[in-house]
Amino acid sequence: MFYTGYVALIGKPNAGKSSLVNALIGEKVAIVSRKPQTTRDNILGIYNREDCQIIFVDTPGVHHSKNSLDSTMMKNVRTALAGVDLVLYLIDGTTIPDEEELSYIEHINCDKLVVRTKTDLKGQKSFESDLEVSSITGDNLERLIEVIKGYLSAHEKPFYVYPPDYYTDKSVKFIIAEEIRENALNNLEREIPHGVAVEIIRFDEREDIVFIDADIVCEQESHKGIIIGKGGNLLKKIGVNVRRFAEDLLGKKIMLKLFVKVEKDWRNKPQKIKNLGY
Repeated sequence: MFYTGYVALIGKPNAGKSSLVNALIGEKVAIVSRKPQTTRDNILGIYNREDCQIIFVDTPGVHHSKNSLDSTMMKNVRTALAGVDLVLYLIDGTTIPDEEELSYIEHINCDKLVVRTKTDLKGQKSFESDLEVSSITGDNLERLIEVIKGYLSAHEKPFYVYPPDYYTDKSVKFIIAEEIRENALNNLEREIPHGVAVEIIRFDEREDIVFIDADIVCEQESHKGIIIGKGGNLLKKIGVNVRRFAEDLLGKKIMLKLFVKVEKDWRNKPQKIKNLGY
């Protein structure tokens, strides 16, 4: 039999959703950061094997909305819940779910599994879950796939929603924009990361070289200098890391130019949010 279906990953910020998707797919589908609310859009990670195609939907962390961007992110979570075969609700194994979270889980009106993540870390808490996994050690990931298959549609012959060599639905432009944002997130402190977005201005792919221009968008003029860094050092560091990633991804020489642009209060501008792809 061949199993096909959609599985949504839901949970609070930093529950380990993106890490789990990347570990299962074996490719960098979604960016990962210790900063909360890293994922802003629903991202598909496509798991292909000789007996199944499982389409994982990585979603933004469940949180209370403070601005238009937050509202858009929570809308993406609700959209992901519609039409999936199974919901994996992820809980960080070093935390205990509160009453609000337990109530949220209880009111998910479709098949669901509560998955305890980060079991490789110290300080594990005891709470009821259906499965325990670690994206770092790979513990129980094969078991998770086998359990998921029991909730999917079964077919006599291979049935692919996406070509079997696809591992995500996102474009190369989106993946590179997210890689830029990940590098910014991991090098910035305090509230600045939440106000950072990336917009690809130019993507010109030729036979053996790709020209990419991108704006790192921030909300305040004072943040611009911090992102650039002393003598441009931080921006250069981001550029070096992203260029290396893009060259590995595309197998071509990359000419990357990064700029920092101030767009005041962009997180409360629905049209800007839409233009940025969220």
